[in-house]
Amino acid sequence: MKVVILAGGFGTRISEESHLRPKPMIEIGGKPILWHIMKEYSHYGFNEFIICAGYKQEVIKEYFANYYLHNCDVTFDFANQNMTTFHSQKAEPWKVTVVDTGYSTMTGGRIKRIREHVGNEAFFMTYGDGVCDIDMNELLKFHQKHGKIATVTAILAGQRFGVFDIDKDDNSVVRDFREKASMDGARINGGYMVLEPGVFDYIEGDATFFEKEPMHNLVKDGQMAAYKYDGFWKCMDTARERDELSELIDTGRAPWIKW
Repeated sequence: MKVVILAGGFGTRISEESHLRPKPMIEIGGKPILWHIMKEYSHYGFNEFIICAGYKQEVIKEYFANYYLHNCDVTFDFANQNMTTFHSQKAEPWKVTVVDTGYSTMTGGRIKRIREHVGNEAFFMTYGDGVCDIDMNELLKFHQKHGKIATVTAILAGQRFGVFDIDKDDNSVVRDFREKASMDGARINGGYMVLEPGVFDYIEGDATFFEKEPMHNLVKDGQMAAYKYDGFWKCMDTARERDELSELIDTGRAPWIKW
């Protein structure tokens, strides 16, 4: 099963770093946060990734093209026909497809652009700037049980993102979806979704924000389920949040690191 990661935005709130590289390539604990997200999925056996790149997409391509160089000890033997030897190769069981989904394409448009790479099967989808300790297999089982086109992880966090109204009688069903508000206790969109191929029919084109019309229409059609999760989740939206995540790693308290 493939994992789609949105990694093409500008990261304007953390511009002190994102002017040099896309936000998912900003490092926490010496590794890009994108790498941490991929390791989360890989821990549960999901190793085929489609990266929706855009802004500075060449940085992501170059990182994976030189993955061994970044992660192994290496000997450069210039006297022997410039031979390069990698030592203690740290190979990941990954297949990574990096797709240039456009410089200014919105989130929905980026998802629609990778349709041919996904094929006619369900797929995971998340954003390239947040980590969590969700059991991906449990998330997938939940999605398969409820049979909706979309399952979205609904978390409790500060009200900066889209908010879910979850049915009181059937707490797996989303009844409404709205933009941020100052309602204490409301759950928000934490990403970490499972989507069926039918989701592509809800996306018009490059200018479509997935979090607007597509999600609203999925809700309207009764095709969105909420996986309520109260464990660890954190988005890296600012330099302060980057530092907080790095501190968790440095002190051995990073809940998402299970590998």
